[in-house]
Amino acid sequence: MSPIVLSPGEVGLAQWRAIYRGASVGLDPAAAPRIAASAAAVERILARGEAVYGVNTGFGKLASVRIEACDLARLQRNIVLSHAAGVGEPMPVPIARLMLALKLASLGQGASGVAPATVALLEALLARGLTPVIPAQGSVGASGDLAPLAHMAAVMIGVGEGIYEGERLPAEAALARAGLSPRALGPKEGLALLNGTQFSTAYALAALFEAERLLQTALITGALATEAAKGSDTPFDPRIQALRRHPAQVETAHALRELMAGSAIRASHRVGDARVQDPYCLRCQPQVMGACLTLLRQAADTLAAEANGVTDNPLIFEDGEEAEALSGGNFHAEPVAFAADMIAIALCEIGSLAERRIAMLVDPSLSGLPAFLTPRPGLNSGFMIPQVTAAALVSENKQKAYPASVDSIPTSANQEDHVSMAAHGARRLIGMADNVAAVVAIELLAAAQGCDFHRPLPCGAALEAVRRRLREAVPHLDDDRHLHPDIQSAIRLVNTGAVITAAGDVALPGVETKA
Repeated sequence: MSPIVLSPGEVGLAQWRAIYRGASVGLDPAAAPRIAASAAAVERILARGEAVYGVNTGFGKLASVRIEACDLARLQRNIVLSHAAGVGEPMPVPIARLMLALKLASLGQGASGVAPATVALLEALLARGLTPVIPAQGSVGASGDLAPLAHMAAVMIGVGEGIYEGERLPAEAALARAGLSPRALGPKEGLALLNGTQFSTAYALAALFEAERLLQTALITGALATEAAKGSDTPFDPRIQALRRHPAQVETAHALRELMAGSAIRASHRVGDARVQDPYCLRCQPQVMGACLTLLRQAADTLAAEANGVTDNPLIFEDGEEAEALSGGNFHAEPVAFAADMIAIALCEIGSLAERRIAMLVDPSLSGLPAFLTPRPGLNSGFMIPQVTAAALVSENKQKAYPASVDSIPTSANQEDHVSMAAHGARRLIGMADNVAAVVAIELLAAAQGCDFHRPLPCGAALEAVRRRLREAVPHLDDDRHLHPDIQSAIRLVNTGAVITAAGDVALPGVETKA
């Protein structure tokens, strides 16, 4: 995987996706002059003796407390130590790395007043594979993701814990192993590191990328389930989609047509099929999955902007000898919270539609297949309980999908009286994606099993390749066996993208719209 060079303000979703998937990352050297100029601007502002929030004042409700010049360095250390108050399990390393990269890109825009050496240390953490241990609970999404980002900054000053070469170590030991030294923070630097939406944005981006892969995989398993049920591809006709005028619906229908192209199973029932219309879970795939794709694209647009923005406070604006520190509210993560809620809804519906197809396949009155997809129902239960598992996961996701953004709780003695809950809204998404992956994996197993009953008639080339790939890992179910390993194998195929790869050159729509 090629290294990613971050050009602050101009980083594309594909680059963030690559970082999440493990690509190495560094900052464009062209950002150096802006970073240095911003740090110098802070010095000029301090020299004027003005009160500047978080630079020579207290924080939050304590903003009116003026800090003496001799205590400014201690102030920045104190904010890191006091704000590193998170709880819960640590962030997964891939998401924590993404958070660090987002913060690096933000500081690289030269509006945060951070010294070049501090930016260099953050870049070195990424380059040398030292990931701070960051408890995942404790942010309300305004004033920024304070607690999680404080745990990141704590490692930079030699406090807390880091993961280096797979080992969890005290921060100073981890830094030493990586050939790095703790940094003493200057004026504004602690606040700049702590203030921002990078924790929420990292989780939301990670979920977006997982949701994209799940939507693409569910289009494949949905097409395979349609084949298993001897469903019609007529509802995917481009003329139908064109009249609805939703581009994402048009694209999903096109993908379904390509997936089913050349199917001998479909050809076998074009004439003489008594069914006039299929159930909605088959017939309405372009409408439902297209709507999910539209939501994911709207979330992607929001998160792409957020990832390229500067979200700490105050912000430093310098123009020659003039320099200003302006306090605002860019740290309020309401856009991220809304995006996270949209992703949650899309994940819910992708899983819900897949579960309905599983339920349809195991019901002989709907599918025309043997009950519970087993040759000897009664003696064998077949796919009875995998469908129950899928139903349980779908219901769990419904409970998790309540909009986080409509909740708010005042903090900091009512100074921060409206918060976004973006951190919670984004953090729940990974668990929801895991649930959907399991549901789609069960559909993959059930749909392939259903198609097996139509042998020797094959699906089209793309779906046959998918079925062969599954059968390399999971054999056909003749008699009941321990199903958990089969489901786990199918989940791995979903999560690694192996199902998508097996489908070959079929154009599966993604979250980035075509130019």
